[in-house]
Amino acid sequence: MNSNPKAAAMTHTEPGRTGNLYRLAIVGAGTLKGKEVAEVLGDRNFPSQDVKLLDDDESLGQLEAMKDEVTFIQKVRAEQFEKIDFSFFACDPECTRKNWKTARKAGNAIVDLSFALEDEPEAAVRSPWIERQLGQAVAPELQPGPVVVAHPGAVVLLRAQKAGELKRVVATVFEPASEHGQRGMDELHEQTVNLLSFQQLPRNVFDVQVAFNLVARYGENAAAPLASVERRVLQHYGRIAGKDAPQLSMMLLQAPIFHGHAFAIHVEMAQPVALEQVSAALAGEHVNLASSGEEAPNNVNAAGQNDIHVSVAADAGQPTAFWIWAASDNLRIAALTAVECAESMAASRPRGQIQ
Repeated sequence: MNSNPKAAAMTHTEPGRTGNLYRLAIVGAGTLKGKEVAEVLGDRNFPSQDVKLLDDDESLGQLEAMKDEVTFIQKVRAEQFEKIDFSFFACDPECTRKNWKTARKAGNAIVDLSFALEDEPEAAVRSPWIERQLGQAVAPELQPGPVVVAHPGAVVLLRAQKAGELKRVVATVFEPASEHGQRGMDELHEQTVNLLSFQQLPRNVFDVQVAFNLVARYGENAAAPLASVERRVLQHYGRIAGKDAPQLSMMLLQAPIFHGHAFAIHVEMAQPVALEQVSAALAGEHVNLASSGEEAPNNVNAAGQNDIHVSVAADAGQPTAFWIWAASDNLRIAALTAVECAESMAASRPRGQIQ
């Protein structure tokens, strides 16, 4: 690697193509999700030759590390999508809607983490991990429609159905500020500081006090209503669930936490099942099941982890019911799902060739 990061960045522009590697673009490379996608691509050794980092004016010129190189974040322009195999849209929904068709026309396979394309007729909401869990085979397509990454909350909630025949699932989901990107994180921080110094609270994102508070509804002038996020989780749950998945009842609460989802899930079984059977059923890929002597799942110990941290307890009032307490890194789960979607799409895409 060049010992001068800026020099390395300047030479990392248009390398020659090879026949066995893909070229990628991350739109929204300066966002929390975009940075997480870049990290997961490196962790999983995705077969990439070049990764273009694209974003809006606020992040232009920032240096970001990709594998063993450092590169600049560049402006989103139509020509940036030429000769790209996969484009990850980790930007805000408006940016995705503005640019995805240009990328698609240039031959890019689209992976959407912004949820902007979830209602597009050709779009598929996917979670490869859940597809493997349910034994769902996704037919490869030479020109697949855009893939929308399933909401991380829906991915976690679907894990419960492995425990056996379920009668009812009721969940309370605690939403972190990072689901609103850096703006949400900044507003929670500023509210916390201002409350302690008796100053007016900023309300641009939530339009309600979220610091030191739990809320079930944002203010009228919030960037997006909390109820819309609740609908998205339920909609994605329905689209990635198997036909035998139980009906889900859910309440979404905005929690005064910066990072990571937390879940309180009440599961009622059709027949009595031993606690050990439920625990064994939940264990497996991407799940870290806490034993009685270990620290209970929480946002801190789930941070940066690919696994969902889970503990199970019997319901003292119902012999056929259990409580599942879970925590997960929302950004990591979303990025991991996005990269796994690209990996599954790569199986039918000639490496380094644009159709």
